[in-house]
Formats: sequence, C-alpha cells, structure tokens
Amino acid sequence: MTTSATHAPDPVRDRWLLTPEQVEQFDRDGYLLLKNRVEPDLLRRLQDASERWIADGAGREDAGPSDWLFANRPSGKVMWRVDYIHDKGEPASLELLGSPAVLGIAESLAGPDFVPTYESLVVKKAGDGAPVPWHQDAVHARRHRLFNVDVYLDRSQAGAGALHVIPGSQKERTDACSLAETYGYELPGAIQVEMEPGDVLVHDDMVVHGSPPSASDAQRRTIYFEFRAAQSILEDGPWTPEWMDARLRLVPLALAERARWSDEAFAWRISPDLRPVVSDDVEAELRVVHTAHTPGEWCSAG
Repeated sequence: MTTSATHAPDPVRDRWLLTPEQVEQFDRDGYLLLKNRVEPDLLRRLQDASERWIADGAGREDAGPSDWLFANRPSGKVMWRVDYIHDKGEPASLELLGSPAVLGIAESLAGPDFVPTYESLVVKKAGDGAPVPWHQDAVHARRHRLFNVDVYLDRSQAGAGALHVIPGSQKERTDACSLAETYGYELPGAIQVEMEPGDVLVHDDMVVHGSPPSASDAQRRTIYFEFRAAQSILEDGPWTPEWMDARLRLVPLALAERARWSDEAFAWRISPDLRPVVSDDVEAELRVVHTAHTPGEWCSAG
C-alpha cells in the first residue's frame, strides 16, 4: 500500500477523530464510551428504520436461514438480530456508516485504510430479558485492532440488562465457560456500561463482555459496525482481497448517502491503490455476505 500524502488541516476531521488520550484509553481498557455521538435527526431516522426492520421480521420464525435471526425463549421464538442492514430498504444505516461520527472512530483506530466488515441490528425486545453469556467476539493475533462501533438507539441501564465489560481483558484469549461457572455474572472487576440513545460504545473484539438476565420491559436496540484495517485482512484473513474490495465499495455509497442529509463530510483518505470503484449494481453492493468468520470465544454453541 502507498503512503498517504500530507493533507491540509480539516476542521471536520479534527472534530471527529479520537484524541490521543481516547485512543490510549481504548487500548488500555478495551472499550471507550462516547456520549451524544450521533446527532438527534439521524438518531430518529435510525430508530424509525430499526422499527421497520423489526416489523419486516414478523412471521419469519420458521422461514429457514435468513438475515433475520431468532432465538428460542420460554415464550417462543424471539427475533434478536438483523444482519446486512444496508440492503433492507432504509438508507439511514448507510447514512450512519458515512457519518463523521463513525468514520472518525474507524480511522482513529484502524488508520485511513479501514474496512467496514460487519453491520447488524441487535434487539432485546420488551420483556425478553435473556442473558448474553461472557464472550469475546473474535480472537486474533492482535497485530491490528479489530473493533465494533456500537450505536445505541435506546437507553441501557445498570440493573436492567446493561452490558457488563471486563476492562483490560482484551489482551489474551479467555476461558468463557470457566468464568461463567466460577463467577456467574458477578465477575470481579466487571463494570456495567450505562448508555443513552445516541451514545456510542467502541469495544475491542477481544474484550470480555456479556449481560445478565433482566426483568426489564424496556426495548433495547443497538446497531453494530465492525471495522478492521485492510492490512489486517491481507495478513490474517479470513477474507480474500476481492471480498475486501467489495466491502470497501460500501464507503463511497455511504458518503454519498450522508451528503444527501448534511454538508458535514468526512474526507476519506484511503490509499490510492485500495480505492474501490463502485459498480452500477448498487443493490448488490449493499449486501456483501461473509464467506468466513474469525472465531470468537463463547461458552455455548451460539
């Protein structure tokens, strides 16, 4: 890859890039909380879009493999996740991807050659207080940062199913089953991360996290974007350069959608030899499926 040239100062970039102190905190703790990161108008569009994605999942419980995922609960099958949200007829997710609020994080932690690798909506429906066991999303060689940008559309409170995180636990693989058997959800050092709508949590793919069962009747919706450096994929996989190029084509589409709503644009400074060319088939560009996954650490088959 070529080395980027020196660029003139950019006030938008300066506003949205993480500070050196924030990057240091992320590397130390494995997560970073950014309050009020998503602007109110975009937040409302995302909330409305998520309701339509959820409604579109109705009646798909027994439809077989699809982008709508269901889990068995005592009350029956409950939808808990929607994958590949960009091609679901609601462009707000693409607008979010193209926003400086998200791309500033991506570049700060993965460099200008960042690749958007996953996108999904995870839902805890009202009354569905099922726990999420301790886990690490993806266990890797740690030559590069692999991380998720978690955009909260609803409040998440301590004592009501809020995410529990173990600061500093991202540095090596853990034994999730041993943690669960020894401590349950009272793991020493765990903290509860309280979130408000529009807040963003950035978490390392290897930080240990989970959430206990909850009796809360509140709905919780979170959009997840994962990012990796292009060099990480080229060195460690699990995807091909061709797959990575297809994923990179999401970025110009996202920037164009962002431009429909705001003059505040993030300057994408990807290396020239990686800059993708978007095809005429925009619908196909919005859903680039995963041919492989980096295994995580879970104390269950799920």
